[in-house]
Formats: sequence, C-alpha cells, structure tokens
Amino acid sequence: MPVVAPSGMAQAGGYICPMRCEGDKTYPEPGDCPVCGMHLVQVLAFGAGSTSGEDEEVAAFKSMRRRLVLAASLSLPVLLLSMGELVPGFDRFIAGLFSMSQNILVQMALSSTVVLFAGAFIFKKGYLSLRSRKLNMFTLLALGTGVAWSYSLVATLFPGIFPASLRNEAGLVPVYFEAASIITSLVILGQMLELLAHAKTNGAIKGLLNLVPSTALVLREGRESIVSLSEVLVGDRIRVKPGEKIPVDGEVSEGNGVVDESMITGEPLPLEKAPGEPVTGGTINLNGSFIMVARKVGRDTLLARIVEMVNEASRSKAPIQRLADSIAAGFVQAVVLFAVATFLIWGFGFSKWDHGLVNAIAVLIIACPCALGLATPVSIMVGTGKGASAGILIKNAKAIEQMRKVDTLLVDKTGTLTLGKPTVTTYKGGEGWVDDEVLRLAASVDNLSEHPLAAAIVAASRAKGLRLSEAVDFSSLTGKGAMARIDGHRVAVGNDRLLGAKEADKLALRAAVEALQGSGHTVMFVLRDDQVIGYIGVTDPIKESTPEAVRRLHARGVRVIMLTGDNNRTAAAVAKTLGLDDFRAECLPEDKFSEVKALQAGGCIVGMAGDGINDAPALTQADVGIAMGTGTDVAMESADITLIKGDLIGIARAKDLSVAVMRNIKENLFFAFGYNAIGIPIAALGLLSPILAGLAMAVSSASVLSNALRIKGLKLE
Repeated sequence: MPVVAPSGMAQAGGYICPMRCEGDKTYPEPGDCPVCGMHLVQVLAFGAGSTSGEDEEVAAFKSMRRRLVLAASLSLPVLLLSMGELVPGFDRFIAGLFSMSQNILVQMALSSTVVLFAGAFIFKKGYLSLRSRKLNMFTLLALGTGVAWSYSLVATLFPGIFPASLRNEAGLVPVYFEAASIITSLVILGQMLELLAHAKTNGAIKGLLNLVPSTALVLREGRESIVSLSEVLVGDRIRVKPGEKIPVDGEVSEGNGVVDESMITGEPLPLEKAPGEPVTGGTINLNGSFIMVARKVGRDTLLARIVEMVNEASRSKAPIQRLADSIAAGFVQAVVLFAVATFLIWGFGFSKWDHGLVNAIAVLIIACPCALGLATPVSIMVGTGKGASAGILIKNAKAIEQMRKVDTLLVDKTGTLTLGKPTVTTYKGGEGWVDDEVLRLAASVDNLSEHPLAAAIVAASRAKGLRLSEAVDFSSLTGKGAMARIDGHRVAVGNDRLLGAKEADKLALRAAVEALQGSGHTVMFVLRDDQVIGYIGVTDPIKESTPEAVRRLHARGVRVIMLTGDNNRTAAAVAKTLGLDDFRAECLPEDKFSEVKALQAGGCIVGMAGDGINDAPALTQADVGIAMGTGTDVAMESADITLIKGDLIGIARAKDLSVAVMRNIKENLFFAFGYNAIGIPIAALGLLSPILAGLAMAVSSASVLSNALRIKGLKLE
C-alpha cells in the first residue's frame, strides 16, 4: 500500500520497505527489499498526481494475478497426471498417451515452469530472509516448495542413486511435482488476496488523496488565473464556485457558501460559511460563490496532516504486534528443526524416508506464519482507516492498544468542554470608575494577547466603539493574565491568581462577582497601579454534545475530571452542570502535567484531552493524549489522537474503536496460533498432505484478512 509523505509538491518520493529493515531509507525504483524480500511500497507526495500510488498497487495485483493464471493452468495438468488413477478410467486414458517415465517428464517440465518462473519470487524472498537472518514466512515457503521440487527433480533424472526400497517395479522413484506446483499456486493466491486486502484497507487514504483538487482559481493583481495547487501561496485570494472542491485551508473573505465537510468531520449536515469563517481544503462548496484567503497550503493543510497521521499509524507497531513478531522469529527456527526431526524420525524409526520427506514438507507448509504476520498489521490498517473516516486521527498503533484501557480522562475546559469562543456578558467599574472605561483599559492590554478570553474582551470593546490606547511593555502572566503600561499607568487584566494578596473583598460588587462565578462565568479583574478598578464577566458556552459525551464515557467506565485555570467557583459550577467526577481549578500548565503523573502513579490509565499550547506537556505525559482538531498545532503534534471536529463524543468513539480493533487482533492471533497448533502435529504424523497443508495455509490467511475487514462495518455511534 502506498505510504504518503505530504508535501506542497506532487511528486513521487521513492520506495520504502514496509518492515523498515533499513529505517526510512528509500529506493528509487520499485521492487523487493534487499534485506527481507518484502515488496517495497511507494512513498507519495501529497497533491495532484497522488493517485499514482494506487496505480502501482493495481499493477502489483495484476502482476500477481497473471502469475496465478499461469501457475494454476499448469498445475492442474500436473495434478491430473500424478493422481489420475483416482478418477475412474482416467488412468487408462493417460497410459494411452504417455509411458510412466514420459508422464513424470511432462510433470517435471510443467512443474518447473510453475515453481521457477511463476513462483520465482518465493525463492528470492526466502534467500533474502536467510541472508539477512530475518526469518519469515518466505523462509518456510521456499524450503517447503524447494525441497519438494528439488527432491522430485533428482529422483526423475537420477533414480539410481536412491535405495531399491524406494523404487517401484519400473525402477522409478515417487515424485512430488504436483505438491510443489499446487503449493506454489496457493502461495501466489495468498499473495494476490493480500494485495487485494491492502488495497481495501488503504481505501480511506486513497479517498482522502482524491479529495484535493489539482488546481485553484487564484486572484492576483486584479486577474483570475488557474494555477497548480503546488503554486498556491499563503495569503493568496482564491475564488471557489458552486460544486467545486476547496483547494487549501483558509477563511472566507467575500461572499457566502454552503460547504459539505462530511469527508473531513464525518458529520452529514453541510455548514453555511460567511466572511471570517474557516474553510478546509478537500471539502465541497455545494451552493454559493465566495472568495477565500489561503492560510495553510501544501503539507500544512489539515487534509495533508490527516493523510500523514493515518499513514504513520498504519506503519507503526502496537506492543502486541512486537510480541507477535518476536514469537514469529523464534517460531520459524523451531518449525525448521521440527521438520528435520519429522524427516529423521520417519526415516530412522520406520525406514520410510519418502514418508518422512513428504511429512516434513507438509510441516513446513502448514506452519507458514502468513496468518501470524497479517494478524496485527491488517487490523491496525483497517482500524486507522475507519477512524479517519469518522474524524478520529490516530497517530500510532500504541494509542489504539492503550485507548481501550483508559479509565480516567482529564479534560481542559476552554475549547474542550466548551466552544472555546467566549463572549463578554457583563462588565462593571468599581467606585469612581465608568464601566466603559474599565472595558477600554482591559481591551487595550488584551489587544496584544492571543488568549481566547482576551479576544472576547477586545471584541466587546470594538462592538461598543471604544477607542483603545497604545499599550507598551506588554507581558503575559502565565496562568494569571496579562499586563502592560497604558498612559503611564500599569494596567493588568486577569483572574483570581492575579490578585494575589490583594483582597477582592474591597471590590464593592463582590457579591455580584461571586454570583457570576457560581453560574459558570469566568470573571476577569481589571487593576490599575495594583488597585482593583472593576471586573468583566465572560462566558464560554458548553458544547451541545458535551453532556452526552460525558454520559457515554461514564457508561464505558471512564472517570471524567476537569482541569482548568479558572477559579474554584466557576469550575465547580461547570462540573456540577455536566456531572463530572471531579475537577481541579486554578491549574497552571505544570499543574496539569503533575496531575497526570499523580494519577498514573496511583495506577490509573490516563487519557488527557486538550486544545491549547498549555496542554501540550500533559498531552505528552498521558498514556493517551487527545487533541481537539479545533485547537493549536502544538496540541495536535503532542497528542496520540486528534479529533477533527473537536467533540468529546469522539473520545467515546475512539474507545469503542480501540476495543473493536484489539478484539479483532486477538481473534486473528487465535486463528493463526490455533491453526498451527492443530496443523503441525497432524502434518508430522502423515495425516495431512503437502497440498492440503498449502490449502489450509491459504484459508488461514484468508480468514485473518476477512476478519480484519469486518472492522470497516463497525458503527461508531
């Protein structure tokens, strides 16, 4: 499957080993990894022409299908020639065409074409695995088919070197060309099915790649011109017509539109977009025409980052997969020794060397760890693709495994539980101060701040038409507020922490402040020269989906604890409204980090959900960090999971997805190990022919693949 490396340019980036035998080393041409023999996958650039990865995948599938047609069409005659006596009257028909020696020579010619031409890749991959000492399924396949064919070739050309007990009355030695041919055909069938499965599991990535248009209608110097997507620059003005895909991330500057964002957020209802509202590359403008300003292009767009994260997750290994890999490595060596022991026991113990050879080959084939190798990665790939289509971006496989274990969720308030769009509802000056003057001074300071509360205060002052003063010596007070000098006076705006030893009791309207805080408002105090001159009440509405999200998380056995920099009264009001299990108020960034560590030390598996720069340390420390897609880039980079819509219900869905994927992996491992545990002893006892062993091997791989694909039908409510 193609690995996508987002970029502003639409160009191929070479080929890489899916097993990362040589790290991230890329090769200029397609082919097989020179270390382990696995088929190299293409690294693609994001943007126009990115579907070439799909063409490469289709070409590999068609090539394997041609091999299967050749192998199957030649293997069937070999099977009939070798086992014709099982069909009434057919043995006489064959005897009329060929003598017994001619029959074997025809089998040799047909089987050699199947094994050495159609199945040549098996021996190449097997040789590479031995040379690099990275034993895998091709090690066993190459040994099994190679021994069967080589033995039969020698027995046909030099029967005299074998003991008389092995030769029949015609002086011929039993051969197993049909086993070598049929096994090769079944291996090719398995590889073809695997390529098909990879194509299906990678459907989400392909769908995302195809969302982005190849060109954009850019307005430059008063003229409209169509330019390649790779030529779009930040700040460009782009016209988007009805029915067109939005090329890059940005915001509407003129006009209106109705945009379908379902391919990004998973939400079916289109949204109206007016000037100032954000739009995302890859979404579709259903109605209306507007001009947008490009804010993020190339690898910085949300769509490019989604593709990058999905690919990174599908290539990463969960702890359970690393365990399976280590078992598989020792398993191959054990199987080879077991096959040799089977051959020797039948030979020395029962003087049936031919039986020993056939049974040893059956052991090698039945034990091929194809299903074991597929068990975890195919489920991870399907799971991350399913998550992407539901607006849940999973950065690594470890997050999938850990998410189901999370029993405690820490959530930031602003932008996580709430909309993150606070608005000023009231403001009041203290004794001797005009209300509007208090708001004006606060806005003059906050005009230099990027905090959401500051933006709300500035917006309120502009709505009142207040003229702001120039602020100098501005400084941000982490976890407290901001300060600057205005007209020679030191003006500060912030929360209870900012007051410090100063008693808010001196404020004449303290009762009103407490009432606001008790109703869930955030109160910002305004100080001039260390004297409290008024307050501003700000409210950030709780998201409509938050109460339902908390209910769902509780139903899944997850405690929800709010961490906020807000004061205790406001935090308590919000926690009570939502029915949270607990809360921590007046938290600084280091407090959130410490809280995560403290809960982990107490044995909790902690998930942390946040959207701001101040949440990044806690997101990194948590067992699973969850970023809101509506938040900052730093938060998303620090997190293991990103919820595109920024909705807490996505966490409940991510937990459901994690449970489903891990259950699926365990089912696959059960299929793989159970199949080997039953099949190997049966093959060693001579109760399973190499042909049936090859068929069972293919069925085992198919069962794992089909079971993993069931995840695509999972309903994430």
